[in-house]
Amino acid sequence: MKVNEFVLLLLVSPIMITQSTLLFIDAKKKGAKAWFWGIWGLLQCPMPTIFYYFIVVRPYRKKMSG
Repeated sequence: MKVNEFVLLLLVSPIMITQSTLLFIDAKKKGAKAWFWGIWGLLQCPMPTIFYYFIVVRPYRKKMSG
């Protein structure tokens, strides 16, 4: 592994772990397949967060307000 790849890995890893953790915790609160969102959050960024917003958060807010 080259030095550049190692530095990139050190920079990206905390972002992915944070995203995964936050998705897992929020999905667990909303009852929305927490393990799926947590694992998907570890695999790529930022698509899981965007999809989570449109698939889970928006419908949850509409349900709570109306």
